[in-house]
Amino acid sequence: MGKTNALLALLLGLAVTLPAADDYKPGPDAQRQPGVPEGRVTKHTWSSRIFAGTTRDYWVYVPSQYDGSTPAAVMVFQDGAGCVKPDGTIRVPVVFDNLIHRGEMPVTVGIFINPGTFPSPDARTPGRSNRSFEYDTLSDQYARFLLEEILPEVARTVKLTEDPERRAIQGNSSGGICAFTVGWERPNAFRKVVSFIGSFTSIAYRPAQEGRPMQPGGDLYPALIRNNSIRPLRIFLQDGSNDLNNSHGNWFLANQQMLSALDWANRNADEKRTGGPRYDVRHAWGDGAHNGRHGGAIFPDIMRWLWRDQVARR
Repeated sequence: MGKTNALLALLLGLAVTLPAADDYKPGPDAQRQPGVPEGRVTKHTWSSRIFAGTTRDYWVYVPSQYDGSTPAAVMVFQDGAGCVKPDGTIRVPVVFDNLIHRGEMPVTVGIFINPGTFPSPDARTPGRSNRSFEYDTLSDQYARFLLEEILPEVARTVKLTEDPERRAIQGNSSGGICAFTVGWERPNAFRKVVSFIGSFTSIAYRPAQEGRPMQPGGDLYPALIRNNSIRPLRIFLQDGSNDLNNSHGNWFLANQQMLSALDWANRNADEKRTGGPRYDVRHAWGDGAHNGRHGGAIFPDIMRWLWRDQVARR
């Protein structure tokens, strides 16, 4: 399926399955184009209060079209170092440059955050990553980290919107379930979610121990979706048939269960004529493995779909 047909399928609400054997490539929207101004990327370091004892790098992308007159839309990316690379699989700053320049998405500030790391006890030992705890845990802790720490810090120098319809979040793997958790826990703050190869599996699960209750894993989400009120979320799910299958679960099946639950929640609400929001959900299943190639190849089209009701707000 060509790029134009893939975009058409996305906009029509069809499932997108690309036939390549995990050899997905970035398209022209992920390449530098003549005459397109480049946004500015700055690197920062943060020591967290909510994730006490951790430090992390993060990057802020500000498009050249931002002039400070109005608050910019915001999109947060987990595992930020990989997403901000101009020659990586997603190439977010390049894609943003091209799409913002053509008016195909709003003026959007990108915030690319690495997971926290605890300091090393000595020079020979690497610091301990806090990634799985931050990303895989089913709680509001990461959402609070964004809302109470990172966004206010970035807003010291850039005007950021507080409109949840103009805030988005994306992640790969455990970063994908993290993105969903932020939207699930704080739909009043983030209403656009993009998950690539999301780890909706039992990574965070811990059995009950003396004095400590059972800790659920992300495989609980389909049940939560089916048994809770619908959140006003726009969600894009991507995965591949050759994704991981291990003791934590089957990633491809887990993502299909997520889609099934979201679709069922909408149908159930329609059948009962329940008022309120519906999930605005699209998906793309390919044949890729546990990597960002497929998601990166269709990322520009996902951005057009995700921001389609915001493009007039330049």
